[in-house]
Amino acid sequence: MAAKKKRTPNAHNDSWVVIAACDPAFVRLRNPDAASLYMLSSGDVELFEVKAFEEDFHSWFVGQTVQRGRLLFVTPMDPLYLILPCLIKSGIEGKFQPVDQVVMDEEFPACSRLLSCSRSLASLHHVAEEKVGTLKFHRYSQEKTMNWLKKKVERTVITLKKRNICVGQGVKSTTYVRVKDYLRYAHGLISEYISEDLSKALLRHLLPELTSPKETEPPSKKRKLSDKPVEAGEDYTKFNSADFVRKPSKKMTAAQKSLAKVDKTGMKPMSSFFSPKVKAEK
Repeated sequence: MAAKKKRTPNAHNDSWVVIAACDPAFVRLRNPDAASLYMLSSGDVELFEVKAFEEDFHSWFVGQTVQRGRLLFVTPMDPLYLILPCLIKSGIEGKFQPVDQVVMDEEFPACSRLLSCSRSLASLHHVAEEKVGTLKFHRYSQEKTMNWLKKKVERTVITLKKRNICVGQGVKSTTYVRVKDYLRYAHGLISEYISEDLSKALLRHLLPELTSPKETEPPSKKRKLSDKPVEAGEDYTKFNSADFVRKPSKKMTAAQKSLAKVDKTGMKPMSSFFSPKVKAEK
C-alpha cells in the first residue's frame, strides 16, 4: 500500500511517499556511533535501512503530480548490526546478562524495539555466548563475532563475483582479480555498519599476514641490501688509456675464437683513431 505524509514547515509543502506492504515506522538509531534513519515494519517484525538519493534538478512522478526532492531507498537489514554495539559495551563487565537489559540506549530509546525483530533473538548466538536456565542470558564473544562478520564478507565476495563487479585499484578487467582485492572491497562495505576498532580487528582476522613483515618482501629470491650509498670500487678513468686491453670473456663464441687467431701485426689499436692529431712543427 502507499502511505503519504504531508507537513508544512516554513510555509512549504513537503510530501513523504512510502510504498510498502505494511504500516511502517521511521526511527533514529545509532549506527555505529552517529544517528541514522531506519524503518521498522508493522509490529517491528523487520528492520529496513533508509538511504537517501538527493540531487539538484531531479523530479519524480507521484500519481498525477511531479515532485522534486529526495528519493529514499529502503532495503532489509540485519538488526544484529545495531544490537552489536550494545553487546560489546556490556561485554566489558564480562558477565552474562538478560538481553533486554543489554539492548538499551538512553539517547536512542527506539533501540529496544530491535528485539522484536524476528531475526534478532534467533541470531544472538552468532555474536554472544548463551547460558540457559529459567531465563536466557548472553555475553558478548569476540571470537564468534569475528567468525560471523567473516561469513558476511565471504557472502559479499560471492555476490561481487557473480555480478562481475570490478574491484581493486587499477584493475580494468574482471577476468583476473586477486582474492585479496575482493576481501578488501567486501571488508570496506561491511565496515560501514561496524565500529572502526571492530573493522580493524576484522581485517586482521581476514588477512592475518598483513601484520607480518613477510607481506612486504618479494615472493621470489631475496638479496641482502645495504643502506649505504653505492661507491666506485676502482678508478674507472684508466679505461680511457690507449694501453688498456679488454680481457676476453671466459666463454668465447666461435666468431670470437676465429678473430683471436688473426695476425694483428702492424695493426693500429682502435683507440688510435680517436686520439688527437699532433700538429707538425714549422
